[in-house]
Amino acid sequence: MTLRHSPTSPYVRKVVVAATERGLADRLELKATNPWDPADDLPGDNPLGKVPALKLEDGTVLFDSPVIVRYLDTLHGAAPLFPQDGDRRWWVERTHALADGILDAAVARLIETVRRPKEFYWADWEARQTDKIDRALDLLAPEVDRLASDPPDIAAIAVGCALGYLDFRFANDDWRAGRPGLAQWYTRFAERASMQDTVPKG
Repeated sequence: MTLRHSPTSPYVRKVVVAATERGLADRLELKATNPWDPADDLPGDNPLGKVPALKLEDGTVLFDSPVIVRYLDTLHGAAPLFPQDGDRRWWVERTHALADGILDAAVARLIETVRRPKEFYWADWEARQTDKIDRALDLLAPEVDRLASDPPDIAAIAVGCALGYLDFRFANDDWRAGRPGLAQWYTRFAERASMQDTVPKG
């Protein structure tokens, strides 16, 4: 399987961490991809021009990260990334969506502050994205004990990658303030080999 890969994409990181945690990393061939380069051939695999995109052996391409991690969950015999029963299932589904929402807002904020021409900068839009992130973290913080699973499920993996991205792109923001339990959990989670091997660079 070939994974369209960008070393700074938190969505790609989520896929690779999930694959690593379930013993599938050696089945992924990473193909370096720059979604911002108009000359990159990424649209041939994903017409949306986004990473990750996973090309299967039969040529089928899956995108984006929620679909890919669900597919990976069919390839191993370990504990499922997505629990199938009870309240845990829906909490994991919701928390996965919450973590992806944090990433969506963080990427939108990054585009506003880094890629958009300065004369078109929209401060209210950046503030709106920041507020989304803060509200999501405030919802998550009291539930941090529910992230503890061994091996980690997709909720823990997605949250870990989201918090790592906030540190990577917005290091001057203190998301840990007022959320000591979440900060402590992330410190431990970030020590996992799957996280250490995928620390974003660039």
